[in-house]
Amino acid sequence: MSRPGTPEPALCVQGDSAAGTQDEDAADGTQHSHRMLSFSDALLSIIATVMILPVTHTKISPEQQFDKSVQKLLATRIAVYLMTFLIVTVAWAAHTRLFQVVGKIDDTLALLNLACMMTITFLPFTFSLMVTFPEVPLGIFLFCMCVIAIGAVQALIVVYAFRFPHLLNPEIQGSAHRALYRRHVLHIVLRGPVLCLAAAGFSLFFYPASYLLMAMAVFLPYLSKAASWCRCRLLGPQEPPTPSIELFDLNRQEPLSKERVAAFSDGVYAIVATLLILDICIFQFATWTAALLHGPETLQPSARFGGREHAFMFAKLALYPCTSLLAFASTCFLSRFSTAIFHLMQIAVPSAFLLLRLLVRLALALLQTLRGLARPARGAEEDVRAPLLPAPC
Repeated sequence: MSRPGTPEPALCVQGDSAAGTQDEDAADGTQHSHRMLSFSDALLSIIATVMILPVTHTKISPEQQFDKSVQKLLATRIAVYLMTFLIVTVAWAAHTRLFQVVGKIDDTLALLNLACMMTITFLPFTFSLMVTFPEVPLGIFLFCMCVIAIGAVQALIVVYAFRFPHLLNPEIQGSAHRALYRRHVLHIVLRGPVLCLAAAGFSLFFYPASYLLMAMAVFLPYLSKAASWCRCRLLGPQEPPTPSIELFDLNRQEPLSKERVAAFSDGVYAIVATLLILDICIFQFATWTAALLHGPETLQPSARFGGREHAFMFAKLALYPCTSLLAFASTCFLSRFSTAIFHLMQIAVPSAFLLLRLLVRLALALLQTLRGLARPARGAEEDVRAPLLPAPC
């Protein structure tokens, strides 16, 4: 007779196989790349977002007229920002395609990825040079050299991963066309850096060609796709490419990883919210503090200390930073509800701004009531102590 407990080991085969896979990865010194890719996506989204700071902090005095020179300055800075933002997103897309090929990482691959991320962190500095001095070759040259260094490190990642096939995607490990894969991925990774190398050379004597070549680094995949479509229309359909080649091509037919796109987008939204908070905390609070120090000269009587609008102004400036700090502290202790806390803050802050004047008046009324309750108690204590004092002569 069969025992009732005999089928139980069969139910754990999948768990045992998963545990066995983890043990094998640990024995090989490799692990999955999910956390490293999340870190890379967050860093790339930060770099792509903070490059707007030199544009937003363009100094325009109130006495200066908004003439053609100011319009040209702003248009140049916005155009340079858009181009560099797109270049960073192209580098992120190449990074995404690259790690569709690489399935696991070891210590060397993690260090190479960190070197790539460290090189990317130099892009905002070079971008600020380009924005401040758009016609000077130094900013263009340094930006192009950073892009070249990023492509070189990504090429090293490709070479190292194909040198040790156990790091590759399981579909590629058993493929007989690994050399074809490697050549194709290197072509994708180095396409932009080669154009930036030419742009760095042209920046020394003809900088407009440099901007044109950097723009081509962004739009070249789409131009090649349009050219192939026109060729297909003119010459007729040709033999379809190998499925393995289509898998990692930089065109719109093969979608990017949904998780990485979501991580990159969440990073951009988080950094934009952080920049807004920093702008409120640093600039508006600094302006408010300086105005309080020179109240009679800079503030209206109602906004000065003790005035009718003073508490409302302070609450309006402190609401967003205090709410953000409260949300951050809450997510530290309640990490499971971090998304719900973030959405609750997004809903609560605009509502609090609408009801802020009423809330401030209620808080002031409550404070006055508490003061009124405390004063009689003090008067009673004085009456009790009065007989102990010597009588006046």
